[in-house]
Amino acid sequence: MSTYEPIADRDGSSVPKGADRPSRSAAVSEPGPAAEVTRATDGRVTAHPRPAAQSDAAVVAELATSANPGPECRAASSDISDADADADVDATDAGRDRARECDGDGEGGHGRRWLRDLLRLAGVCLLALLLVNAFVARPFAVPSGSMENTLRPGDRLVVDKLAYAFGGHVRRGDVVVFDGTGSFLPQSSEPTGIGPSLRALGEDLGLAPAGDTVYVKRVIGVGGDRVTSPGPGGPLTVNGVPLDESAYLQAGDAPSSVAFDIVVPAGKLWVMGDHRSVSRDSRDHLGEPGGGFVPEHKVIGRADWVVFPVGHWTGLDRPAIFAAPGRTGGHGDEG
Repeated sequence: MSTYEPIADRDGSSVPKGADRPSRSAAVSEPGPAAEVTRATDGRVTAHPRPAAQSDAAVVAELATSANPGPECRAASSDISDADADADVDATDAGRDRARECDGDGEGGHGRRWLRDLLRLAGVCLLALLLVNAFVARPFAVPSGSMENTLRPGDRLVVDKLAYAFGGHVRRGDVVVFDGTGSFLPQSSEPTGIGPSLRALGEDLGLAPAGDTVYVKRVIGVGGDRVTSPGPGGPLTVNGVPLDESAYLQAGDAPSSVAFDIVVPAGKLWVMGDHRSVSRDSRDHLGEPGGGFVPEHKVIGRADWVVFPVGHWTGLDRPAIFAAPGRTGGHGDEG
């Protein structure tokens, strides 16, 4: 003789029978989100609720581990997973707080995001500054008094590096910054190695001082111009037209204490300082290779503004007298 024991559900309770047997509609109804489903061997489906605290803990644990798998997040996930239906609510809340921090919603997450945004902004600003220095405008410091009283030692200039780009040319009267290698200084072999290359790059970007080969002077003649001086007591002439330089020459200085008569070669410049008595300029290199003429391609840019010190803020406009000599096959009066 055999006996029959009713099949038990997973929670250990007997399968309902007789009047307690649920209707078909109740047995197959879809369980809620916080319910566990079991199926008996006879095909019946039973849904019974899952502890609410366990459901919330599992959700928060999943958020914590998916947002950031780091040690703090793993700890938060562990704290929450260990909480069962009867666990302390404060412990579960603390785990949720840590999970929110790992997901970037807590105070720590906000602080880290703010720091990352600040670093990104600083990087963008630095990159923009380097690009401006390299291609648009660059600051220079005036090292000597050779351009007084227009420029004084220690003045900071902003040099427009685009002034002669896109087909532009240097004009008479412009104050220019140029590399004097090969004109004011002997042409020397370029040093090799990564050190000099990095220094040259730093100079181009404005991160390193310009060095001893960079000069600032005023352009007196351009390619094709004839520039003459009778020596002390007489004015300079450009293409036979005397120049009235009283607007920018240092008080008490003569236009030139040296007599000369030169024709500027095409693509070259004749430059002089405004403080003529102390300026070493094109006049001092007349007998040297190159004759003191500065190749136009050696010009770094046009000095347009004095920006420091504050009391000496000024724009360096081209004096109108330099348009008087007229066109000479060069470009002295253009623009």
